[in-house]
Amino acid sequence: MLSQRQLFLQHLAQTSPGPLALEIARAEGCYLYDTSEKAYLDLIAGIGVSCLGHRHPAVVAAVKAQIDLYWHTLVYGEYVLSPQVALAQLLSAQLPGLDAVYLVNSGTEATEGAMKLAKRYTGRPDIVACRWAYHGSTQGAASLMWPTDFTLPYHPLLPGIRHIDFDDDESLANINERTAAVVVETVQAEWGIRRARPEWLKALRQRCDDVGALLVLDEIQAGYGRTGHLFAFVPYGIKPDILLLAKGFGGGMPIGAFIAPRHIMQVLSVDPPLGHITTFGGHPVCAAAALATLQTLLHSDLIAQVPQKEKLFLELLVHPAIREMRSAGLWLAVELDSAAAVQKAIQHCLKKGLITDWFLFNDRSLRIAPPLTISETEIRWACGVILEALSE
Repeated sequence: MLSQRQLFLQHLAQTSPGPLALEIARAEGCYLYDTSEKAYLDLIAGIGVSCLGHRHPAVVAAVKAQIDLYWHTLVYGEYVLSPQVALAQLLSAQLPGLDAVYLVNSGTEATEGAMKLAKRYTGRPDIVACRWAYHGSTQGAASLMWPTDFTLPYHPLLPGIRHIDFDDDESLANINERTAAVVVETVQAEWGIRRARPEWLKALRQRCDDVGALLVLDEIQAGYGRTGHLFAFVPYGIKPDILLLAKGFGGGMPIGAFIAPRHIMQVLSVDPPLGHITTFGGHPVCAAAALATLQTLLHSDLIAQVPQKEKLFLELLVHPAIREMRSAGLWLAVELDSAAAVQKAIQHCLKKGLITDWFLFNDRSLRIAPPLTISETEIRWACGVILEALSE
């Protein structure tokens, strides 16, 4: 009889030549457990998804309660479903002026919806994105990607995409009256945690206002407490025209959203109607999980704890092999000499029961993005394992 690993390799589509192929039996809190009951501290939270850890009791309870009522009913936007309504209401209350929530299944779908919305609302053909940004892998979202290492075999993609440099003043001149929207990460994720100067983000907001372009902030990874604020844009004193959410948004369940003022969002419902539709977007069970996640973040001190936990990582991760440390809350990049050094460290950590990763556009940096629930004891242990890996 074939093993689960053999069946995985034989029947599931592979995304890389050498998947980790950890056989996960269960998960709890900050840990994954394999079939031999070996524990792995998840220092990347499933790439930012499990912001409350795995199987948080509040999320589990919300999912179980909703399953007892109803699951799928009809395509999104037709029926009044209480998990969707409650989620949208509470979310809008945290985002003054952004009062129309379109629920989708994932981050890349949120990007796609925002691109359509911006073109429809402005009537303009071009979209501007930043180099070294990642907004998703579907064809529209992938069109925003530069460099083209991961997309060139799939060209041609969407026309009318213009690229600028992140945190570069001169690049703002490329945003003009043909620009429907500028899609930018509040903190660049896959380039290895790059934060813009507050002055640049304010200048970007002003430039969009001056030429009539919409500002789309992608907080698919940066949002939901990761940076020490519910939304990463808050301390910058700016507001997007469209906000993108996913990953941590569902507390482990698949859900995303693009959010805009109602007068902008309403254009998707007329001339023609059904301008954007989704069968499973805002699935009631996922919406219930997302509501419980948001309620937990708002009613706990998990976000308030982020700066102290960030500081602890920065204090502990000191080693001659580390070339640079970059952070944005509980989200850190540990820059080493080479991709080979990073992969060696990842494998050492894995053997010790610690899950780390690298970045799509920066394979010289270790990714650290644990659940917000990680304890100081767990941080100290994880840093010890990483330092041991670097010493070897």
